[in-house]
Amino acid sequence: MPKSITRTYSRYSRDASALLAGLIRAARKERQLTTQEVADRAGISRGLLQRIEKGDLKCEIGAVFEVATIVGVELFEADERALSKHLSQTRDKLALLPKSVRKKSKPVRDDF
Repeated sequence: MPKSITRTYSRYSRDASALLAGLIRAARKERQLTTQEVADRAGISRGLLQRIEKGDLKCEIGAVFEVATIVGVELFEADERALSKHLSQTRDKLALLPKSVRKKSKPVRDDF
């Protein structure tokens, strides 16, 4: 088994993770959901949910966002239209980068 990498995180990252973890845990308890119910709905293990609620920075961000959505924690203050606009602007900015910075996508050959 590969040795895990010891990584240091900034105080800001640790505080942000702790805040989100607290919001998730409070929302779950407010909705009177058990850890197993939320874990089942998110498609993750109960242990991973417990790590998310403790603010573990090594948890997969997609799992954290999914759990936050399930318990009703609003991740962004924007509505759907504003979020879509921000995503569009970000894509436009990325399109301006030189090709050497962007990942090259290889066409998929699936004609067997």
